Amino acid sequence: MSVESNTAFTNNNAPNGTGPEKEMPGQGGHGGGMHRHMSPEEHSTAQAAARFGYGPLSHVNTDANRLPAFGGEFQPGTYKQVTDRKFANPAPLGLCAFALTTFVLGLINMGTAHVNVPNLVVGLAFGYGGLVQLLAGMWEMAVGNTFGATALSSYGGFWLSFAIILTPGGFQIEESIMKAEDAAAFRNSFGFFLMGWFIFTTLLLFATLRSTVAFFSLFFCLDLAFLLLGIGYLHPNAAGSPNPPVISAGGFFALMAAFLAWYNALAGILDDSNSFFIVPVAHFPWSIKGMEIRGKSTKDHTV
Repeated sequence: MSVESNTAFTNNNAPNGTGPEKEMPGQGGHGGGMHRHMSPEEHSTAQAAARFGYGPLSHVNTDANRLPAFGGEFQPGTYKQVTDRKFANPAPLGLCAFALTTFVLGLINMGTAHVNVPNLVVGLAFGYGGLVQLLAGMWEMAVGNTFGATALSSYGGFWLSFAIILTPGGFQIEESIMKAEDAAAFRNSFGFFLMGWFIFTTLLLFATLRSTVAFFSLFFCLDLAFLLLGIGYLHPNAAGSPNPPVISAGGFFALMAAFLAWYNALAGILDDSNSFFIVPVAHFPWSIKGMEIRGKSTKDHTV
């Protein structure tokens, strides 16, 4: 006769997860289930198997298995050095690459000095905003920063794809769409492209709500920039061109995002070894760092 059992393993009864694991009572089958302690050899084998994603301990949620979202840190000013390897903070490099490319495109979208054609930004999008930012995102992954790796690598991909679409006489994506259909088809397609990045940036914005005011403001302005630029392409003016006032508004918020990216990058570069001052980033009171600062201040007043 076979006995079915639903087995769960936990390390709550052993300090630091080193003690024997206990098999919990079964919830189905015949009878009330079985109890058994793992031998030290079985526990060691299970731990080794869990490191490769299988075995009875592979789904145990322990503190040792958790990687903090800002492990790198992509939050400027709170970078934690990787202990076993010498890694600099890659966030300022990625932020600067993003900032300069966004700065130029924002000015073009605003029609500054009557410049409206974004051909010049293609070079920046390939070299600095694309390649360099993508490399910074990969280095963020190396230092264990999930958020930084996701954000910088993705926006590096954005600039590369942006450059591929708009390369004059290169990949001929714009010309192919307009030849197959019309100018409105390309305009709407590009609007879909921008709205997709608006959705992605909104998701990242949620992940900054417990960081700093400077960091949140960067993603907030970038989110509005993508939204307005997408609307400008999807809702053209009477002449069938991207809506100039909306595009200009999107360019303004892109310009704000560029300056905020530079500001956050500067906060990650300056310290007491190279500067006479540091740049404040204003931690939210409900952030982990903000609560630590507030707790320390309360303790000092109490003493």
